[in-house]
Amino acid sequence: MARFLNLRIERPVAGGAMLAHHGGRVVLVEGAIPGERVDARVDRERRDVLFATVINVVEPDSDRRAVESDPACGGQAYLHIKYDRQRQLKSQVIADTLRRMTQLDAAVLVPVIPSREHGYRMRSRLHAGSSGLGFLRGGTHTLCNAARTGQLLPETNRVVSQVGRRLSRSKYRSVTHVDLAESINADMRVMNFHLAAPSVSKLVAEWTMGCALTGVTCSKPGSAEIKVISGAPTIFDPVDSLLHGDVTHHGSIARHARSFFQGNRYVLSALVTSVCRRVTADPVLDLYAGVGLFSVALASLGIENITAVERDASARKDLVTNASDTHIDVIGTSVEQFLSRSSNVISGTVIVDPPRAGLGRNVIDLLVQRRVSSLVYVSCDVATFARDLQRFGEAGYTVEDIEAFDMFPNSAHIEVMASLRR
Repeated sequence: MARFLNLRIERPVAGGAMLAHHGGRVVLVEGAIPGERVDARVDRERRDVLFATVINVVEPDSDRRAVESDPACGGQAYLHIKYDRQRQLKSQVIADTLRRMTQLDAAVLVPVIPSREHGYRMRSRLHAGSSGLGFLRGGTHTLCNAARTGQLLPETNRVVSQVGRRLSRSKYRSVTHVDLAESINADMRVMNFHLAAPSVSKLVAEWTMGCALTGVTCSKPGSAEIKVISGAPTIFDPVDSLLHGDVTHHGSIARHARSFFQGNRYVLSALVTSVCRRVTADPVLDLYAGVGLFSVALASLGIENITAVERDASARKDLVTNASDTHIDVIGTSVEQFLSRSSNVISGTVIVDPPRAGLGRNVIDLLVQRRVSSLVYVSCDVATFARDLQRFGEAGYTVEDIEAFDMFPNSAHIEVMASLRR
């Protein structure tokens, strides 16, 4: 039998839920705003924590707004909250996390650099099903309508819908998912189809014929090989569009749809500019370099001594291309292996942009052993970011400043960056 609670919402927590208490137990509530009184249904419980969803707002906050799409589609946990308040809540999450997990003075809230709410997404993963292509509803394998989220541009939605209709009519179910990537100004758009059965690749040309795609490719799970079906397999963005500053080398950054790249076309230049501004000395060591976003931007600003380390085969292929007309030295190995090769002091500035799991104890220990004195840390997860800052603090590093970027408006995700010195 369902259990219902009447709750006063207290504050936001990482991940999108809001915190409340009932009978001495913590309740994490979806769909609420701090200060509201709500009726909530308990969906599950774990030890001393209850997980609940709002079913009725008894005392609504003035920042509550009508929801026109499914918040669980596209990870839109903050969709019901006016945008300026979303950013305030994200600042509070950062401060609370730093206060709880570090010894930093988190009394001053970190402002979150804003984004446009719609059409911001230039990289996404689409899943295939009987109804076509779409996102997966959070926590399920159920397809949902990506167009309803507003995250993609109107023209992109038309392409996804057209390809999805054709694919859904096919008797073949060998498409596991589709990588969709666009250039910042949306003049280039590439789809990469992940196929469980390579023989289906000839059908991809039929599914995508006449669509507004500048390139179509296929790949097989577990393989770095990409087969070009039509057009050009890569997207190019001018370096000038990626940062603000006096660019001395007017090149471009190329990337395949499979390669990881920051997803927000409206906030990307603010992030890149902020990272570059904090590089006060070369040489520069760019760890988890991806396709070379930060390395190429720095090279275009006149930094000549740059080493970029990337293990992923797809991203490294793009990195090599992007570094070909620069002074960037590309190293194709893991960060741990690279740092373990020597015990020499690493001079200049180190940039790290690790996966969601963060750096981890081993990498931090290696950076400390190599006596890194200047570090720029970019993170997509506030909790692992705070954990790692505390470990650096224990090793004698000082956090000079922290910035935040709203890469995914209407979601609970936050991109954060810190500069550290020792």
